[in-house]
Amino acid sequence: SEKHGGGPALPEKAVRFSFTVMSVSVRPEGGEGEVTLFCEPKPNSELSCKPLCLMFVDESDHETLTAILGPVVAERNAMKESRLILSVGGLLRSFRFHFRGTGYDEKMVREMEGLEASGSTYICTLCDSTRTQASQNMVLHSVTRSHEENGERYEVWRTNPYSESADELRDRVKGVSAKPFMETLPTIDALHCDIGNAAEFYKLFQDEIGEVHAGEAPSREERRRWRSALDKQLRKKLKLKPVMRMN
Repeated sequence: SEKHGGGPALPEKAVRFSFTVMSVSVRPEGGEGEVTLFCEPKPNSELSCKPLCLMFVDESDHETLTAILGPVVAERNAMKESRLILSVGGLLRSFRFHFRGTGYDEKMVREMEGLEASGSTYICTLCDSTRTQASQNMVLHSVTRSHEENGERYEVWRTNPYSESADELRDRVKGVSAKPFMETLPTIDALHCDIGNAAEFYKLFQDEIGEVHAGEAPSREERRRWRSALDKQLRKKLKLKPVMRMN
């Protein structure tokens, strides 16, 4: 019991691992593109999301999580490599499977892809940006990380082929410190969504100040004026330094 410091026998957290058939498409013989036969209209609905595995586990408990999901990953990899042949309308049809891992939050992505925890100086799960770089570049981002590359970096981290110091090695592998376990699809996360929205609204507000909807194409000088007017407003009304607007 709690009184004697034993703690709960089961963690008070659950992880549900489920899948959805997102689309089924066919490639006609000799045809260029694919024809989609079925596309899930409500991929987030619990009606289309089939639970594959429900577990009492804290996602920070790497050993338990990987032990439970290990067979799922092994089966998924086997399905990726093989073909399913079914008789449809008296004809044998060959099917291939493509998996897309989505719906993981940042903590789970870091766990699955072998990245350092969220306090890491490597702030992003999509690119190699450090906190300092991210604070200087607020707009231009691209997805550069991949599951394969994380795997290669882990091998470098594990073997240290260039006999580097801990700091040099860490810089080389960009925050990969464990073996990537499962591939996650790098979709935009909440952080980049916010940054994108802020950049977009920043542009929109400038256009509003200059009444761009009236139709004249503004000069660079005018745009600069609108921008400084907006920055002044942000400073005065929101007590925001313009450079901090993204945060």
